[in-house]
Amino acid sequence: MKDTVERLVSDALAAAVSAGELDFGDTTELPDAGIERPRDAEHGDWASTIALRCAKQVGRNPREIAEIISIHIERSDDIERVEIAGPGFINMYLSATARGAIVADILTRGLAYGSSHVGAGQKVQVEFVSANPVGPMHVGHGRWAALGDSMARLLTATGHNVEREFYINDAGVQMDIFARSLSLRYLELCGGIIAMPEECYQGAYVRDLAEQIKEREGEAWVERPESERETHFRELGYEMVLEHMQKFLHDFGVDFDVWFSERTLYEGEPNAIERTLDVLQEGGYLYEHEGARWFRTTDFGDDKDRVLVKADGSYTYFAADIAYHKDKFDRGFERIINIWGADHHGYVARMLAAAAALGHEGALELVIGQLVNLFRDGVPVRMSKRTGEMVTFEELVDEVGADATRYWFLRRSTDQQVDFDLAVAAEQSADNPIYYVQYAHARICSLLRKCEHTRRRLSSSHCATIRAHDQKQVAPRQIGLHSCLHDASSTRNFGEEYTHTAETALIRKLSEFPDIVELAARDLAPHKLTHFAEELAAAFHHFYAHCRVIDEESVANEERLALCDATRITLHAAFNLIGIAAPERM
Repeated sequence: MKDTVERLVSDALAAAVSAGELDFGDTTELPDAGIERPRDAEHGDWASTIALRCAKQVGRNPREIAEIISIHIERSDDIERVEIAGPGFINMYLSATARGAIVADILTRGLAYGSSHVGAGQKVQVEFVSANPVGPMHVGHGRWAALGDSMARLLTATGHNVEREFYINDAGVQMDIFARSLSLRYLELCGGIIAMPEECYQGAYVRDLAEQIKEREGEAWVERPESERETHFRELGYEMVLEHMQKFLHDFGVDFDVWFSERTLYEGEPNAIERTLDVLQEGGYLYEHEGARWFRTTDFGDDKDRVLVKADGSYTYFAADIAYHKDKFDRGFERIINIWGADHHGYVARMLAAAAALGHEGALELVIGQLVNLFRDGVPVRMSKRTGEMVTFEELVDEVGADATRYWFLRRSTDQQVDFDLAVAAEQSADNPIYYVQYAHARICSLLRKCEHTRRRLSSSHCATIRAHDQKQVAPRQIGLHSCLHDASSTRNFGEEYTHTAETALIRKLSEFPDIVELAARDLAPHKLTHFAEELAAAFHHFYAHCRVIDEESVANEERLALCDATRITLHAAFNLIGIAAPERM
């Protein structure tokens, strides 16, 4: 519909110029229609700002320009009326026919509604979570898992070619500390008297892993040399943690196309880091100082230059990160998105400098995910009841469920902290936003089941089309009702009865979904989806309270039933992009 309105206004402007009523001078390129949605529904379904934007160029009063353009707007079945408002807005009100066409379009497209091809197949990589494989993931990792997965879903829905990647930090000092911690706990479990050094990992999870190793391998490693034991336990513990991480994330609904091992950057002769240093050297971006090799990141806006190779010949973490990103670009990604924690904020400038030095300025986007604060009935939650340590991502999901965890993590923009109240997230009430939106979907499904006799009378061939759309888009754990109501020829007449303000408000909200998806993908802002879902659920509940769908004799109003089903489909499509289930019963 937006495209239709844009065409009507653009054609009207061209007609006014052709008639000599508006003069843009020597320019041959006319401004775009400037179509947007008014905040207030009383100001129309769509508005054009074109008269305000071209007033200076044309040399006339914007309201005068708006009047001229509006006269040339072609009379259409889609537009009920056109009004000039304020200093020169052109407000357009959809007709009953157009409102019916919106419902018909949703029923026809099924769960493909809202998707588009604006991404034009751009090859995009989203890297997220990337936790160290030395222990449990914290709740921040959980937020990044939800964010990264939803961003990837949005980008896919808008026509991008998306790959999800997890960077395994399996090299460096933390792996050595992990191995030593496991080794000492193992010896303790085998009867040794051990004092854990302060630098070792002290968490209960280390003991749990050591117990699993002892159960699996007995006491065979007690008498073995320390270096052998630690080497073996490093690999065994790493394998156990990574396998558990992969399974848990899969159960959370997050799967990765690539698990990239940091270790591979150090393999080969020359290795990936040395090859990357050579590229930077050839570009003139490296220099020697006090025995170390420095990168001129200040050439690209960083506040100071950075060391890549220390005086002792060892690489810094930054050197490995640059090599990793060079590998990404070498794989052909046109756009790379990293989701990092708030503690990486100071790392942004140097990483953008590295991308620019490698010849990919503007292709790297760094999203900083802010912290998660846990509460229970408004009281901060600091420690796990089970371990007395931090509350882990896994414990959070165990308590409130994957859907609630995802939804609450996505309700705020990435630059805002999340205040997650465990008690509210577990409630089955309108105070819990995920319950509120899922209940709206379940309520519609219940209504459609009651009207099964009406649905059976309608076109089975079109039903098959809708089912195909639904089944193609639905995630494995999100089984839709797959209802459909009308064939394509009859749905064009929908809307002749959509005159109640609650009906028109609901249809207006439904029509916003494709724009919301496009904006959320463009801005990497999944929180726009949760806001939309809550607003759509509210619009549906208002509609249902004021518009009778089934009369006292259980006879369904087919148009209103169609509107209910369009709402169900749109909610389900939004849920798919968030990564939560669309329950049919609650």
